[in-house]
This record gives sequence, structure tokens and C-alpha cells, in this order.
Amino acid sequence: MFLYRRKSRSISPRHRRSRSPPRRHKSRSPTPRNYKRQRSRSSSLSPIRKSSSSSLGSIERKNASEKLRIEEEEKKRRQQEAELKLIEEETTKRVEEAIRKKVEVSMHSEEIKLELQRRLEEGRKRLNDEVAAQLEKEKEAAIIEARQKEEKARKEKEELERMLEENRRRIEEAQRREALERQQREEERYRELEELQRQKEEAMRRKKQQEEEERLNQIKLLGKNKSRPKLSFAFGSK
Repeated sequence: MFLYRRKSRSISPRHRRSRSPPRRHKSRSPTPRNYKRQRSRSSSLSPIRKSSSSSLGSIERKNASEKLRIEEEEKKRRQQEAELKLIEEETTKRVEEAIRKKVEVSMHSEEIKLELQRRLEEGRKRLNDEVAAQLEKEKEAAIIEARQKEEKARKEKEELERMLEENRRRIEEAQRREALERQQREEERYRELEELQRQKEEAMRRKKQQEEEERLNQIKLLGKNKSRPKLSFAFGSK
């Protein structure tokens, strides 16, 4: 395992001081009285200006140094992260290479070959058993489905036969009822005809009997006329 180290160059802070040119104030030529007053005022204000400018400069230098320190720490952190990443990648590569070599060496050994062969045989046998079990399940499911279809077809056939039988029975019942009604109508008609024939025969018999009675009556009348004696009337014989 190799460790990559990089030497970081320290960056020396560079401070640039920008000096602004002094402002020049235009003033009138001082008179002796004004010159004394202006000199006393400038002498009283000069210590305040010097102290404020020095404090501002120290704050700027402090801020600049703090900024440089933060940048330096960020740079070091990034450099450490890069080094750790490189170390991790190198370690991973070495571990993978060692595992690959170990696997290659193990694969060429006789025991490993036998173990692989045994596992392949077991896997093949397990696969065959699973396929056979799956085929057996599918076969049983197909048999059950075929039985269900056959049972359904049988029930449908029975239902159809029952419906046909019911229809046939209804048709036969209707035909029998119609034949019976037709027979009853024919018998009624036959009875009517018989009654008409009987009435006709009765009328003919009565007519014949009446004719016979009339003929006998005529015969009787004629017989009486023949047996009655002849009467002779003689007028004026005495």
C-alpha cells in the first residue's frame, strides 16, 4: 500500500497598502489671528486621525490573514480528501486483484473442480426435480380441468336432453289434447248426425204410418160402401 503525500506550498500573505494622496485644502492666506487659530485646531485633531487610521489598518490586516487561513485550511482539506480517495481506490484494486488471483488458484485445484462438479450435478438434479414436479402439477391441473369440462359438458347435455324431453312431452300432450278435442267434436257431430237420421227416420215412419192408416181408412170406407144394400124408391105405385 502506497501513500501519496503532497507537499503543500505555504502561501505568504501579501499585504498591499493603498495610500491615498493627501487632500489639499485651498484656503485663504491666513492672517496672523487666523493663522494662530488654524494652527491650534490642526495640532489638536492630528492625534485622533492617526489613531483611527492605525486601527482600520489593523482590522484589514486581521481580516486578510483570517481569509488566507480559511483558504489554506480548505486547500489542505481538499488535498487530504483527494489523498484518501486515491488510497481507497488503490486499496480496492489491490483487494480485488488478490481475490481474483485466489479464485484463479482455487479453480485449478482438483478439490474445487470436484466440488464444482458436485454442485453442478446437484443443481441439475434439483432443476430436473423442480421441472418434473412442475410438469406433474400442470398435468394434474390439466386432468382436473378436463374433468371439470367433461362434467360441465355432461350437465349441459343432460339439461339439453331434459329440455328436449320436456318439449317433446309438451308437444305430445298438446297433440293428445288436440286429438281428444277433435275426437270429442267428431263424436258430437256423429251424435248430431245420428239424431238427425233418427228424427228423419222417425218422420218417415210416422209419415208412412199415417199413409198406411189413411189407406186402411179408405179401404174400410170402400168396404162399407160395398156391403150397404141398394134402396129402390118407387114413386106412385099405389
